[in-house]
Amino acid sequence: MGNTRNLAAAESLFVILFLFCICGTHVSAYTKYNTGAGVVEGKLNVHLVAHSHDDVGWLKTVDQYYVGSNNIIQGACVENVLDSVIWSLQKDPNRKFIFGEMAFFHRWWVEQSPHTQEQVRKLVDAGQLEFVNGGWSMHDEATCHYIDMIDQTTLGHRFIKKEFNTTPRAGWQIDPFGHSSVQGYLLGAELGFDSVHFARIDYQDRAKRKDDKSLEVIWRGSKTFGSSAQIFANTFPIHYGAPTGFNFELSNDIVPLQDDPLLFDTNVEQRVNDFINASITQANVTRTNHIMWTMGDDFSYRFAETWFRQMDKLIHYVNKDGRVNALYSTPSLYTNAKNAANQSWPLKTDDYFPYADGPNAYWTGFFTSRPALKRYVRMLSGYYLAARQLEFFAGNRSTIYNTFALGDALGIAQHHDAVSGTAQQHTTDDYAKRLAIGSTKAEAVVSSSLACLTGKKSGDHCSAPASAFSQCQLLNISYCPPTEDNIPEAKDLVVVVYNSLGWNRTDIVRIPVNDANLVVKDSSGNNLEVQYVDVDNVTTNLRNLYVKAYLGVSPKQAPKYWLLFQVSIPPLGWSTYFISKGAGKSTRRKGVMSHLNSKTGGNIDIGPGNLKMSFSSISGQLNRMYNTRTGVNIPIQQSYFWYASSNGGDDGFDSSDGQASGAYIFRPSKSSPNIVSRSVSFKVIRGPLVDEVRQKFSPWIYQVTRLYKGKEHAEIEFTVGPIPSDDGVGKEVITRMTTNMVTNKEFYTDSNGRDFLKRVRDHREDWPLQVNQPVAGNYYPINLGIYTKDKKSELSVLVDRATGGSSINDGEVELMLHRRILQDDGRGVEEPLDEDVCVTENSNCEGLTVRGNYYVSIDNVGAGSRWRRTTGQEIYSPLLLAFTHENAENWKSSHLTKGTVIDSNYSLPPNVALITLQELEGGSVLLRLAHLYEPSEDAQYSTLAKVELKKLFPTKTIKELKEVSLSANQEKSEMKKMTWNVEGDKKGQEPQPVKGGPVSTSDFIVQLGPMEIRTFLLKF
Repeated sequence: MGNTRNLAAAESLFVILFLFCICGTHVSAYTKYNTGAGVVEGKLNVHLVAHSHDDVGWLKTVDQYYVGSNNIIQGACVENVLDSVIWSLQKDPNRKFIFGEMAFFHRWWVEQSPHTQEQVRKLVDAGQLEFVNGGWSMHDEATCHYIDMIDQTTLGHRFIKKEFNTTPRAGWQIDPFGHSSVQGYLLGAELGFDSVHFARIDYQDRAKRKDDKSLEVIWRGSKTFGSSAQIFANTFPIHYGAPTGFNFELSNDIVPLQDDPLLFDTNVEQRVNDFINASITQANVTRTNHIMWTMGDDFSYRFAETWFRQMDKLIHYVNKDGRVNALYSTPSLYTNAKNAANQSWPLKTDDYFPYADGPNAYWTGFFTSRPALKRYVRMLSGYYLAARQLEFFAGNRSTIYNTFALGDALGIAQHHDAVSGTAQQHTTDDYAKRLAIGSTKAEAVVSSSLACLTGKKSGDHCSAPASAFSQCQLLNISYCPPTEDNIPEAKDLVVVVYNSLGWNRTDIVRIPVNDANLVVKDSSGNNLEVQYVDVDNVTTNLRNLYVKAYLGVSPKQAPKYWLLFQVSIPPLGWSTYFISKGAGKSTRRKGVMSHLNSKTGGNIDIGPGNLKMSFSSISGQLNRMYNTRTGVNIPIQQSYFWYASSNGGDDGFDSSDGQASGAYIFRPSKSSPNIVSRSVSFKVIRGPLVDEVRQKFSPWIYQVTRLYKGKEHAEIEFTVGPIPSDDGVGKEVITRMTTNMVTNKEFYTDSNGRDFLKRVRDHREDWPLQVNQPVAGNYYPINLGIYTKDKKSELSVLVDRATGGSSINDGEVELMLHRRILQDDGRGVEEPLDEDVCVTENSNCEGLTVRGNYYVSIDNVGAGSRWRRTTGQEIYSPLLLAFTHENAENWKSSHLTKGTVIDSNYSLPPNVALITLQELEGGSVLLRLAHLYEPSEDAQYSTLAKVELKKLFPTKTIKELKEVSLSANQEKSEMKKMTWNVEGDKKGQEPQPVKGGPVSTSDFIVQLGPMEIRTFLLKF
């Protein structure tokens, strides 16, 4: 019996100890941990920065990540993270946490009770909860346009300002795949940030920076603004996760610090030694006695107390040991400490592209991945700009229809796994769905606003119906019901064309019609010259599939013709055109079509204006471009090629590391691409408004080259897909233009649509590059364009979406247009980039076909910038077309057929763009103006520009004007900049940038220097 009693006692003790183990570490009595450490002079200070990296969609959708559903894919629940963190922060006033993604935080915030909101405000005021970045998402830096970056950041920053009356001070771009110069100076310093922190830079660059302690630098991303827009940039030594052994997420195999003497595996001394050793290792690759530990990872802190309890103990026992000092910190506190150290810092200029994390792993594929999504985002970005303008001009803010849903969707779409094309397919579909919903709501705003603006009796408070006009988002595949249908008896097709640019615009409009006997008149009743062009079979086939796939409806029989006519639209204004049935017999001017591919040789020249293009009548290929006005004459070939994607195995190339091409990584199986066709079938169409060359390169690549009347560039429409995959080979499709220009390895690409940066093939400015991937390693992101030049001329190419491009050989320019890859590249997305389009779910599917445009110009050397800047604005902000049916005379009697909301005799200077005009809550108006040129880019336009606000708003009286930061969350005059010591700085020798002066309230004239963006809040 006694033995039995002893055994029972032993079993009870075992159960008690077991319960202690599974419930966490417990001490035999309450222990008050000393967590209140601050910076200690003379010691190594380890700043523990608690964070959770919460992707706004990736493997799961935004909603799934927020609520924690679909955890079979990834265990993540942002709602739990925020609930748990707020609870833990309130337990100890020394604890700190940072958060960045306002798309998530805003959603969580509106669900909280007033009491909880008040508690959170106290945490923010006390510095325990710090907002970093503060945008709607952590935007990508390669595939985002600068206007989108500004808009999504403004959305988050104004929310933070409104609810917490605070302004973020630190950029937190820890996961984007490379970093742009625009991010450094514009989305950094111009936001009022003191610092930016990130993890991903090239592996060779990181190794060198570790050796010479230059991971942390003063980054001057702008050639124009130099030190006036510099920022402290902190590159993490390894990644954005916690150091090895110190990740305390419950789902990990954690090693907790156990300090209960009743437990057998107490390990205080070991854990303190581990901490100190890891700290010293990191301190050896940085400057000053301050290092940052990023205490978190993807979707960490679902059970925040497991993290904070361990950090409490580490701070307590490490500081008790005394060899180093550990403290709760934030990026802004860390930056303050670095700044106070009076250290000299290395200088960094330009950008951090391209990014590679291994010899054969260049993250340059995502520059192009999911090109259809990239185009949709870019198209809606320009539309969002126009919709907000119209919403303001019409005074048409509505509780039913507004532009917020589109702004929200676009803000989410800028996330570094969204527009980048690196999310799973179902998540990508969700991004597109959100954009479509937002677009539909914005269409209602546009329709109603245009009705108010054009109506003669609309008055100050107009509430026109949202159905007043129809719009056609699938116009590029000829789907536009209001123009295809027969014009009703006694009515006309009324086309209202809106110009969101600040200068007058003349352009060619193309709409699909079935009647070849139509008359087009302008607002004054003048007959316009028209041209009809047959709708080709490629467009018809696209229309039949994609209208069903996207809209869920079967379209009518495809229209027969494109109707073209020239329009002229005043700045920030509209013009109305009336299309009616012609009387009697057809008098149409149809394009003259001829089938060529002659065996007799010779060239075919096309072009109704100064620019001419010459095509071989035998091969059907382009062989020359020349401009009769400027005298520029360049032999040029253009064709399509595809790189075979490495499958990471035995594919005839160095694949010993198993690295495949994928959504992120571009790794061709060999350096030379495969040409699609050396001889192409083609047709030439000539007319008074446009000449076209239609080329068929293969059953899955078609091209239409258009030269328009009055334009000195070529518009090239490509249709690529479905990319064949039945041979088991992934294909990455490019267009390449080859000239005889002597370009010395040099070419230029834009940074987020803003500055142009010089690129040198096989070269990096910051370290001696070891070339492992001669193609992928020379690809750069493009949002506006790419150009190359020699001593005589320039070849420029502009794009309609984010993409990747390069100059792999002298005299060449290539763009990647589409990718279909059959393997995953091993970077987490766990899906091959193999996009299908289905008419119904999982049936009637085929590979994605992509249609788009790029634009080509040739100029004398030094003269191309004017075309790049002006045409770039026109591509970003296309004319907005709205349709309805009404009798022309009735319409004229009740509507203003032509007008502008600005002074009728005024337009913005040609070197200035209106990039934001938006009415905010409370009635204030957000105005942003951007100078489009860099210094010395153009002799006439790289100069101080002036905008007269009184003429911009002639019917309103400006009662108040405040110049504010880029994201409009603080007055410009209150922004303070840190001073840094920079190695090699020559005081006083840096040229001072030209900037506009204060705005006088007597004349309200805004001045802008080259590349300057100025932001204002106005009240009328």
